Amino acid sequence: MSAEANGTPRGIQSVELAMTVLLALEEEAGPAGLTQLATRCGMQPSKIHRYLVSLSRIGLVSQSRSSGLYDFGPAIRRLGAEALRRMDEAGLASEYLPGLRDRTKHAVNLAVWGEHGPVVVRWDYGSYALPITVRVGATLPLLTSSVGWVYLAYLAATLTDPIVGSQATPGATEIERIKDDVRRDGVAVTSGGVIPGVTSIAAPVFTTGDALPLVVALALPDQLATPRVCREITEELLGTTRAMSAEIGHQSDSSRHPAPTQA
Repeated sequence: MSAEANGTPRGIQSVELAMTVLLALEEEAGPAGLTQLATRCGMQPSKIHRYLVSLSRIGLVSQSRSSGLYDFGPAIRRLGAEALRRMDEAGLASEYLPGLRDRTKHAVNLAVWGEHGPVVVRWDYGSYALPITVRVGATLPLLTSSVGWVYLAYLAATLTDPIVGSQATPGATEIERIKDDVRRDGVAVTSGGVIPGVTSIAAPVFTTGDALPLVVALALPDQLATPRVCREITEELLGTTRAMSAEIGHQSDSSRHPAPTQA
């Protein structure tokens, strides 16, 4: 049965085999010889060697001139450093969430951009019960959640358009209005977009350079979301996200919100 027939997308076998070699290097926990890697991968040394040559050409693997052993190369070290940097940004931002929750008394959550849209990576419960909560790891809708609206406003269209096209869209004019409102106000506000009866207010946390932003949101019952309460929460949220951005290293003109990042 083909990959398509059983519902599994067709991949590129050579890429998967190359990753097997890299994972074997990881499992060796240090430089390894050709025979070691071949044994661990269950492949002939001649086949492994061809993959190592290709991986070396792009810097993912390097070979010691003195010992002949293989190890991770400079490109994969850069990838690893970048992955750790991104994870650290979320960690730094997370440190601010308990304080924001305690000052507002409302549930707070942190989202990052994932393959299929915004992904919740932390949820801190507030003092007020909500009908339901969004589990950590859940992907939020781009077009009906406050978090999604922030990403819609600040990410490049090349990243958001494929997801917009896969969801029920309110139309190009409405989408542009959402983007303009979020960029003008610095926050996105939705009611019932993800949880019925719940108002959500979200704002971006900008990172260094052109990295994609994180998003922080507060969730509160609709009956508590009076104009005064929403103003107070928005002030707390914006003050906190500005502090998060500064902690991470973002620099921007305080008189305006940063432009959308470029893909």
